Amino acid sequence: MMESKLKQQLMNNTKWEEIRVAMYNCPYNVQWRTKDLESGYISPWDGEWYYHFKDGGYKTIEWLEIKVETVEIRDEVRTILRNIHVPGVACDNVIRVYGYGEVGSFMDYL
Repeated sequence: MMESKLKQQLMNNTKWEEIRVAMYNCPYNVQWRTKDLESGYISPWDGEWYYHFKDGGYKTIEWLEIKVETVEIRDEVRTILRNIHVPGVACDNVIRVYGYGEVGSFMDYL
């Protein structure tokens, strides 16, 4: 039997809302998707931050991925997220923000 790892909440509604507003006001139209902590469902990519991102609330967002297709866009989004101070990682074409992380594990902040 596989043992599931305990998760701790890293983000709250205020931080998610800060991301939503900042990305809505971002000069680039970037897409996002989320993974639900409870069901494991990964949403399709979406570019609408104003209504769609907050639809259903933030409580079960395990992670948020933001697609960044150029260096310029990646730098802009990283600056936005760094100013909000959120847990996450930046890869080549995706920035992931963690809503939950494993208990006791190290989490880097953007």
